[in-house]
Amino acid sequence: MKQLTAFLICVLLYGNLVSISAQKDSLRLARKEQRNARFSILGGPGYSPETGLLIGGSMLATFDINRLDTLKPRSVVPLAFGIILSNGGGITLSSRPQLFFNADRLRITGQLSYRQSPDHYYGVGYQNALHTIRSDSTTAFDGILFQFNPVILLKLGHSRFYLGPMIDFVHEQINKPSKGIVDDPYYARYGGTETGYVMTTNSIGFSLSYDTRDVPANAYKGIFLDVKVTYADNWLGSDVQFGTYALEYRQYQSIRPFGPRRILAWNISSKYSFGDVPPTRMQRIGTPFDLRGYYSGQFRDAAGNVFVAEYRHMFNTGSGKIGRLWKHIGFAGWAGAGFMGSSPFDIEGVLPNAGLGLRIELQPRMNFRLDVGRGFKSNQTLIYFNMTEAF
Repeated sequence: MKQLTAFLICVLLYGNLVSISAQKDSLRLARKEQRNARFSILGGPGYSPETGLLIGGSMLATFDINRLDTLKPRSVVPLAFGIILSNGGGITLSSRPQLFFNADRLRITGQLSYRQSPDHYYGVGYQNALHTIRSDSTTAFDGILFQFNPVILLKLGHSRFYLGPMIDFVHEQINKPSKGIVDDPYYARYGGTETGYVMTTNSIGFSLSYDTRDVPANAYKGIFLDVKVTYADNWLGSDVQFGTYALEYRQYQSIRPFGPRRILAWNISSKYSFGDVPPTRMQRIGTPFDLRGYYSGQFRDAAGNVFVAEYRHMFNTGSGKIGRLWKHIGFAGWAGAGFMGSSPFDIEGVLPNAGLGLRIELQPRMNFRLDVGRGFKSNQTLIYFNMTEAF
């Protein structure tokens, strides 16, 4: 019931915002197109699958760093924040910027996150995640997370390849762990006690990508292939030594018989951590950017593989005020599955997933999304809202 109420509140708030936006006259729209920096801000009561009820908001800023440079995409800086009202309260802040410079010969991407909020830990492995009951006495804790993960990419010649260094600084704390967490052998192995757990992992590595997307933040066509490799070591200030690799392939195809702005997108990814990997740095399946419908961090292990196919549909018909409204609204539907295990080829369990979402175009090719996802293996239906598409 709380999820349904939150869903209706979000639809009313954001639908009302679009209605107001759709009533702008043509002169005002023309002036808006001439602006460089554009800001879209949404706020109000909401719901997070991990934290419960909150007062939150999302901001989307897009701009051209050099307006005379027509060979690069517009830079995108989404920002999501929330003040948690339930489960003891807390705060969350996250951003995944995409900055483009010098005719798209230099890119800066990555993520910045801060979270001080209630959370849950189910243990490592598919079976633990599936059979551990989520409760205050088995999985709950108060957590603190800070992550700084910039990626700097340089274009290789006149190709569509990009290569560059990256760092991943992560500091995590578990406070007030429940008895179920204290009894977990993996938690105890990495210094977890009845009073808590502290872990800092500093990694360096590189990213190599191939990108033919027309608009990276919301592609209608093209391919994106990305390989990331990192390693955490003591000389970097890391408490443990381990490595990771992540391989991701995305493709976007416009479905011409269905009309403009009807897109089929799919994403295949494989992530693997090896070495002395602490439980909080295991690979996770179930985020706002892959299998929406599973609690983030519930399913974690050394390896995680994901396949998601998504159909995106924006309405194009109509005239007058109603027509302008409909052109800002669309929907999406997806289906996929995750595969967990101790290695990429040792699959312990499969996580089927599907969902539907509302899309509201706040800026040209920049959508707010409200997704409702179903995790069939754990019988969960969760709600997500975010700026920009999932992938």
